[in-house]
Amino acid sequence: METSAVVLGREARVPEVLCIGETMALVTPARALPLREADVFHIVPGGAESNVAMHLANAGHDVEWFSLLGADPLGDRVADAIAAHGVSIGRVRRLPDAQTGVYFKDPGHGERRVHYYRAGSAASRMRASDLDGLPLAATRVVHASGITPVLSESCRELVEALAARAGRAEIVLSFDINHRPALWPAAEAAPVLLALARRAQVVFVGLDEAAALWGAETPAAVRALLPDPVLVVKDGAIGATEFSATGVVHVPTPPVEVVEAIGAGDAFAAGYLSSRLRGAPGEAALLAGHRQAALALSTTADVLPVAHATSHPRPPDEAAPTEGALRA
Repeated sequence: METSAVVLGREARVPEVLCIGETMALVTPARALPLREADVFHIVPGGAESNVAMHLANAGHDVEWFSLLGADPLGDRVADAIAAHGVSIGRVRRLPDAQTGVYFKDPGHGERRVHYYRAGSAASRMRASDLDGLPLAATRVVHASGITPVLSESCRELVEALAARAGRAEIVLSFDINHRPALWPAAEAAPVLLALARRAQVVFVGLDEAAALWGAETPAAVRALLPDPVLVVKDGAIGATEFSATGVVHVPTPPVEVVEAIGAGDAFAAGYLSSRLRGAPGEAALLAGHRQAALALSTTADVLPVAHATSHPRPPDEAAPTEGALRA
């Protein structure tokens, strides 16, 4: 039971960004070949929120990731790899009676294919009471995604509690819609994800997701559904559009050679958040998102290995931006 969970360690510092959500062990071919043809594989962390955390840490931010992992070798690999990027994992708990989820990338088909083996994972036991031990109010941004609420009823309660706190302006919540059709159909996901997004301060959504979920086929139509938060609508190779209190900004997607596409959305969110946290305007933040996504598109992993990750620490003379940079 969770009462016997092992805590990886306590760290007193409050992070600039706190990311909450499941991370699995991702098995991916070393080259962009179908699973049935590949013979060399990498095992790396695979999770939307930890991807954002690692990208942000690579960019010089103080970041913490929270979740539950199994007390198993795959959990060891996930924890070690995330920590190697400089992400704090001090409040992550290890459950001895639950496994770390696993999924496989199956590239080389001209489309995204993944195979999940996550039923009953440790992370599916996350619950609203887990928020009580996290520095929500003190951190500048809390990042979550629409993957977590479908993992279990207790996970949905956690995200709803997080959104409720954001709705009361107790925290700045960054929320990536991240609809996964393989986990729940659009008809079921649509009202849940829309309600959660309406309580967030920053929302990321792909235009294809918005069309499938809500029938919103243009960025303006998405804005009509989400009039309050800072809203970033991504449209693949076309570009990304930001809606905020200062107006509407669109930045085209730069040309990039795609090795494998999964994980690019998380990289974009991290690049955008990093730029905004440093006080950059919308156009610069969207461009930073595109550039970070391009790095993820260049590999079959979701995040470049530490040795290849580019760090962009804040210059010493750069003033710390205000929280308002991430509010509509």
